[in-house]
Amino acid sequence: MENTTTHIEKKNHLKTPWVQSVISIVIIFGVLAVFLIWLSVKNTISVENSYLDAPVANISPTAPGMLNEIYVKEGDIVAPNSQIAVVGSEILYSKNGGIVSSAPEVTGSYYSPGQTVISIVDDSQMKVIGSVDETKGLKNIVAGERATFTVDAFPGKTYEGIVEEVSPVSEDTGVVFSISDDRPVKKFDIKVSFDDSKYPELKSGMSAKITVYTNN
Repeated sequence: MENTTTHIEKKNHLKTPWVQSVISIVIIFGVLAVFLIWLSVKNTISVENSYLDAPVANISPTAPGMLNEIYVKEGDIVAPNSQIAVVGSEILYSKNGGIVSSAPEVTGSYYSPGQTVISIVDDSQMKVIGSVDETKGLKNIVAGERATFTVDAFPGKTYEGIVEEVSPVSEDTGVVFSISDDRPVKKFDIKVSFDDSKYPELKSGMSAKITVYTNN
């Protein structure tokens, strides 16, 4: 009898106006939260297996000679048009500047024309490059759209960027013949640019994941 009375009291308690109001508010906010989450992902495209990439300048002599002087070491940051080495009587200069990724530790080696003496990564031109299936939102991605990306090396941190380019041709441009009706899905590269001065911790070659916010 006591349990029945308690159950009836609970039901009556739930019927009180303020309790019903609270329940209604919770339901409304729950539906609104679900809608906002759906809206936030509706116009987004995730690009897995992306990576950071920066152009590398390989500095070499135009005439054969011995490495007589070297002014930089691996890891140094050099400015554009800086003297970095002397091969024979020829002074070698950096081109666009950046980070020295490889350099001899000692002098005395002989170098032929076109043979790389020092490599410099131009981190100011670093991009995030990802590959998108033609069937997974590629048609909705256009240059100029906002993008964010994360890198495995710094979990939990999100970086801002802009879609700079969508490749006009697929990674595999060859024609594949098959007796099957299923044609292979082509992949296209997208490039995302960002302000590298804001993120000095980023390095070329890091693994990343891109999220593109489309307008479609």
